[in-house]
Amino acid sequence: MPTTILLKNGTVLLHGENDHVAPVKADILVSGNKIAQIGPDISAPAADTVVLDCTAKLISPGFIDTHHHVWQTQLKGRHAYHLLLDYLAPGNTAGALFTAEDTFWGQLGGCMEMIDGGTTMVLDHAHITHSPDHAPKAISATVSSGIRSVFGYCETATVTSWTPLTFAAAPPDWFVPQLVELAKQQPFGDGRVLLGFAFDSYFLPKEMVVERFERARSLGLQLITSHYVRGPIIGQHSVVEMLESYGLLSSDVVFSHASSAPPNDAILLNKANAHVSATPDTELQMAHGFPVAFRDDLFPVASLGVDCHTSNSGDMLTQMRLALQAARGMHNEKFVAVGKNPWTMKHTVEQAFNLGTIKGARAVGMADQIGSIAVGKFADLVIFDTESPAMICGAEHDPVAAVVMHASVRDIETVIVDGQIRKSGGKLLPVAGLNGEQLEWKDVAKKLLESRVRIEAEVQKIDMESAKSRLMESWHMKQENFVDSL
Repeated sequence: MPTTILLKNGTVLLHGENDHVAPVKADILVSGNKIAQIGPDISAPAADTVVLDCTAKLISPGFIDTHHHVWQTQLKGRHAYHLLLDYLAPGNTAGALFTAEDTFWGQLGGCMEMIDGGTTMVLDHAHITHSPDHAPKAISATVSSGIRSVFGYCETATVTSWTPLTFAAAPPDWFVPQLVELAKQQPFGDGRVLLGFAFDSYFLPKEMVVERFERARSLGLQLITSHYVRGPIIGQHSVVEMLESYGLLSSDVVFSHASSAPPNDAILLNKANAHVSATPDTELQMAHGFPVAFRDDLFPVASLGVDCHTSNSGDMLTQMRLALQAARGMHNEKFVAVGKNPWTMKHTVEQAFNLGTIKGARAVGMADQIGSIAVGKFADLVIFDTESPAMICGAEHDPVAAVVMHASVRDIETVIVDGQIRKSGGKLLPVAGLNGEQLEWKDVAKKLLESRVRIEAEVQKIDMESAKSRLMESWHMKQENFVDSL
């Protein structure tokens, strides 16, 4: 693999004061895994330097996805009509049907889809720890893909019976020892993959919640991430206020969704510099509440994620655009409802772009390393073809608008993660398989399809409606809160 890459004659999206993004004609020299130089007319420092002609190309920071369940690839397609309650059993809980090998392929496929779409860093809420082999296989696949990640090792509920759906009362005996061992072994993949902690069991007594947070921090885990969706499924209580009262709310916490968060939550989050990850696709579909990415009081600590690539696209371009247009629509509707028209646009494409780049970097505590293009930062870069049918003319007029409003995965020609080219000429490069063999994407796809057939056969044996009813019962949901119309 090359140790030096020179990007020549590109238009580089550079962050400046107040997160303003400016297009600058420049070359970029990548040495090892870092950006070594940005400027005009840089010469190749060695004969073996890989030189990429970026004429008519747009060079962006890699996108940062702050909430994703990466392992779920084999479940794609089944959640198009699911609200959150419908999704829980055949989505989250169906992970119990995955073998460790299934998990490897699902994780690898999910990571490769992200890289294909220009995502170079992900905070992975990996609720797939169903055996001592599952998490190691998922980490191995993450490393193989080449992506940068904080792998959120999760206290996943263990299914002990499907009829009726029943979960173990406590984590298995191997869970904590494995967490401790993985914490000692990290980082993985030449430093690209760090260990985090994913936690949702806020129904536990205070002392048990405190114990888990303190253990994660004592082990040096990068982040702690939790779902937070106020409503009839999870409940109307504030997890933010709970953690604040426990003395646990801190800058290493990322809440996914934070839909319908009350104003006091925003005050506490901003004070603690704790962050939220809005995932517009799933939030709008699954009745989580309106995406909060552009909410005035939460925008300072907001970022974006994909959440479930089983029910929506796995790229951040889609999430940036959807978050922006949904927020604009919500703002405009207040005027339309009273027969008025706004004079000005409320939200900008630059804000959306920053939600997917530098603000994502701040959410994961790595703004000094990723999220923008600067000398000394990791070389996580995305190169767009500005002469594609989608981006032609738009990139000439406003490159940031071209990315946020017009670009798609097809327009991404090259992706570089940690100084390594992972996508070139519009195609993903080979990765290492389960046994270290070199695989093209078509080979990974074949493995995923074979795995899906086995998992689907197991799914068909389960009464998912019964499982949904059991979840409602065990989570103390009130039947009267679920209606067909208002």
